[in-house]
Amino acid sequence: MGGCCENNCEVDALHEGQRGTLRIVLAINAGMFLLILIAALYGKSTALLADSLDNLGDALTYGLSLYAVSRGDAVKAKVALFKGGLIFLAAGVVVAQIGYRFFIPSVPVFEIMGVFSLLGLVANSLCLYLLWRHRHTDVNMSSVWECSRNDIATNISVFVAAGGVWFTGSSWPDIIVAIALVWLLIRSSIRVISSALVALRATK
Repeated sequence: MGGCCENNCEVDALHEGQRGTLRIVLAINAGMFLLILIAALYGKSTALLADSLDNLGDALTYGLSLYAVSRGDAVKAKVALFKGGLIFLAAGVVVAQIGYRFFIPSVPVFEIMGVFSLLGLVANSLCLYLLWRHRHTDVNMSSVWECSRNDIATNISVFVAAGGVWFTGSSWPDIIVAIALVWLLIRSSIRVISSALVALRATK
């Protein structure tokens, strides 16, 4: 049996598979955060900024998830609860940026918005593909899946906003999409926190 019983070997293999996947998606999201943040600041796009913060939140989420992979259910639930708080915090940062754009308006560079939203879509589609088989294993990986699924909607929304900025010549499509992304982040945060609280109560 190689020094372990069959069930323990299966659990160890599952955890190792989760760790390997999380390391890859962590690297992808950390890189995309830096790249899209620079593009958002240069292109003056609030929607693209929301996209970059979403990537940062995901990178932090994956790092925390790596820590929780082989821990008990209570630790996994607490980590998922913290991840829900991070998503909510990201929403707050975007709200502040929206308020800033109301007082200091500027028209975003739609070409930058379009190119980097598509680049983000490719990267996040790869992450979603890698995480697919882990999405129902436990509350930890389910919350990771939730974050990654949101990224696809975020990238598509930013691309649509880029088209709106090009068509109207104004910043309103960018702001409207940013507001929609705030709602998406808040709703996701509520779902992750609710699931984490249910899982936490089940461990008591």
